[in-house]
Amino acid sequence: MEMMPIPAGKFVMGSPAGEKDRDDDEGPQTTVTISKPFWLGKTEVTQAQWKTVMGSDPSYWKGNYLPVESVTWFDAVAFCEKLNEMKSGSLFAGYRYTLPTEAQWEYACRAGTSTRFYYGDDADYSQLEKYAWYAGNCPSKTHTVGARAPNNWGLHDMHGNVWEWCLDWFGDYTGGSVSDPPGPSSGQDRVIRGGGWNFRADYSRSAYRNYYWTDAPYDSLGFRIALSPVHVE
Repeated sequence: MEMMPIPAGKFVMGSPAGEKDRDDDEGPQTTVTISKPFWLGKTEVTQAQWKTVMGSDPSYWKGNYLPVESVTWFDAVAFCEKLNEMKSGSLFAGYRYTLPTEAQWEYACRAGTSTRFYYGDDADYSQLEKYAWYAGNCPSKTHTVGARAPNNWGLHDMHGNVWEWCLDWFGDYTGGSVSDPPGPSSGQDRVIRGGGWNFRADYSRSAYRNYYWTDAPYDSLGFRIALSPVHVE
């Protein structure tokens, strides 16, 4: 699995009140410090990668280079734990594979930008098809990972293809300034991000938030892995 380096830094999480198609849960905007560098999967985890680690493939849409989907949050966490076991002794000290936190995910998606999408505001969504698979250009199924243009940090499919599990429980933003936020300490559903192949264009915005049941698989929901400092879990 190819991992892309994500530098430490600071960004504004969420969207401003005037952003087109904004949802209320994208605020209050919060200034977030990511205190240590981490790595994030260049693409969503593929079915071939899943099978190498876990064995059988649960995906509805079959293909080695399609993103794995129909995995629960618990399945995605189990994948990360199994990968840690397989890579034991070869990881950077103090780092391990995990799902990205919601803050890590949005920080990496934005890749230094503050626009609606990592390539610009695109008010009429006329450029989105260059960067994402969504309902406007692929209403029928998932697509091969990495086929659309990446962001400034080399990450593909942060907009569209499949939704991606995050580590956090879903909850309200705090506002103000925070460092390495882990999200709420408890909740009912986990965060999912990025939009999906069968969803509207605005669901793929960098700030758009969604959530899903932790134990429910869905054929538009997968994940990508992070190699993160242990303290963010």
